[in-house]
Amino acid sequence: MTTPPTPHILLVEDDREISSLVARYLRANECRVSLAGDGREMDRILSDARVDLIVLDLMLPGEDGLSLCRRLRRSSSIPILMLTAKSEEIDRIIGLELGADDYLAKPFNPRELLARIRAILRRGAAAETAGEDGARRLHFAGWTLDVSLRQVLSPEGARIAITGAEFDLLHALCLRPGRVLSRDQLLDLTQGRAAGPFERSIDVLISRIRQKIEQDSRNPEIIRTIRSGGYLFTPDVTRS
Repeated sequence: MTTPPTPHILLVEDDREISSLVARYLRANECRVSLAGDGREMDRILSDARVDLIVLDLMLPGEDGLSLCRRLRRSSSIPILMLTAKSEEIDRIIGLELGADDYLAKPFNPRELLARIRAILRRGAAAETAGEDGARRLHFAGWTLDVSLRQVLSPEGARIAITGAEFDLLHALCLRPGRVLSRDQLLDLTQGRAAGPFERSIDVLISRIRQKIEQDSRNPEIIRTIRSGGYLFTPDVTRS
């Protein structure tokens, strides 16, 4: 799927002042924006129109953002960018564990939100167009990463559920086997930003990936932790 010229962003935010400000800024920067104040409005919009990315606030009336994120991930791969309270690191970690692609703490600059949105959409579009160096499929330890379809296939050929953020991180590791990559390097490669002082998103995503591709996620063999270094992708990788 190619990113459309005018991406459709669904902003799920109950604070009308914030949603109005953000929508105005995104529309001025060539985005189509739909607004929802709660989960029911979100569901209605999703049933009526194609959405390219959801900006999801965690503090919502009724069904909260974490619950909505969990529900969305059961049936959809639409990228999700969470809006969280600045002090609530645990919510950010849980959100990533539930399958969100990125997060942004309040208060935030709309310019940074736009940059995050564009980065998520750009990563998806680039991978769907073609793999790096022309490779459409990467093979490791019996697994297959299909760059064009953004899918991961098990050694038995079954497609496993994987979020956009997990795919991007696994793809970055597959392209650099045998190299120790720091958390800062991985964050820059996958999200194009520097790590904050308490950044844990890479650790959370690595944990989720291990649960899906390792025989024993507590004793990983494919993605190893290098103390004071980062992570090492150990298998040989072939391309097709």
